[in-house]
Amino acid sequence: MTNSTHIDNKANRRFRRLALNTVIVLYFLIIAGGVVRSTGAGMGCPDWPKCFGTWVPPTEVSQLPAHYKELYGSKLKGEVEFNPVKTWTEYVNRLLGAFTGVMIFLTLLASIPFLKGPNKRIFFISLSAFILVGFQGWLGAKVVSFELMPIIVTLHMLVAIVIVFMLLYLYTWSAFAGNILRLKEATKNVLSGVGVVVMTLSLVQILIGTQVRETIDEVIVQLGYGARSEWIDHLGIEFYIHRSFSIILLGVNLYWINRIWKAEGKASMAGKIATACLVILGAEIGTGILMAYFGIPPFAQPLHLTFAILLIGLQFVIWLLVNGRRFLSFSKDLRLEHNGVL
Repeated sequence: MTNSTHIDNKANRRFRRLALNTVIVLYFLIIAGGVVRSTGAGMGCPDWPKCFGTWVPPTEVSQLPAHYKELYGSKLKGEVEFNPVKTWTEYVNRLLGAFTGVMIFLTLLASIPFLKGPNKRIFFISLSAFILVGFQGWLGAKVVSFELMPIIVTLHMLVAIVIVFMLLYLYTWSAFAGNILRLKEATKNVLSGVGVVVMTLSLVQILIGTQVRETIDEVIVQLGYGARSEWIDHLGIEFYIHRSFSIILLGVNLYWINRIWKAEGKASMAGKIATACLVILGAEIGTGILMAYFGIPPFAQPLHLTFAILLIGLQFVIWLLVNGRRFLSFSKDLRLEHNGVL
């Protein structure tokens, strides 16, 4: 084994660990964002990047300017009484967002060695993810300045999903490229095509869910947080579309997962990920039922969103494995490592 091969393999292992940790941190950020939305803490800090004009948020009303209600009242959407729990919930979400940016920057640094070999795209994808995180931070500021405008919130969600896909691609490339599916061309085409349909439907369901969430925000303004059990009764057609659409999503996923099991077996890498998709889909539907029939408990909302993003992420990983020869090709040295030679 040459010294350059050793360097390449060492760089790949370091990159793989960073990519995985960054994906984990990103999902924690998604959970935190869901908690912010479910608790109504989105405007807990009415300004950005500071919070009530300071870098460290206040913990009690005495630390605020005497005229804070006049300064921030319009952005607090009528909730002008200071709530430290909501303020710190939003601020922790911001800190976690900043930490995610640092992790993606470290992933970018770890990708620099790939510029010297045939895997240059890994660096450029890492760079694109880092740039998108900066754009996402800017969008986060706009979410605050536009006071949770629906289109900005939806765009914020879409960019988050794109970043998830980029990071999952990087991790899949570095960790699973030796496990790409050895499929007949016809089987591969079917699994790939159905996979695109599955991911598209999942994305549509997420976006419809975002619209349902916006409707809930409007209902909250009318009824308040103390009337959770009445929220569902005041939702519009988006809620019923979202609920019914889950049946279609379940059916298509079951078909796709069953085809993967038949093609590769449940014990294969793809089979295990497909099984995880089934479990997560069940959990997502379960939290949806909890919200629909049990008064939208606060803990169910962030879990429901997290399961949805986790599901579409794993669907993407399987799709990459199905199309491995096209999207997960890599240099000979790294192929040897993945196949257990090194």
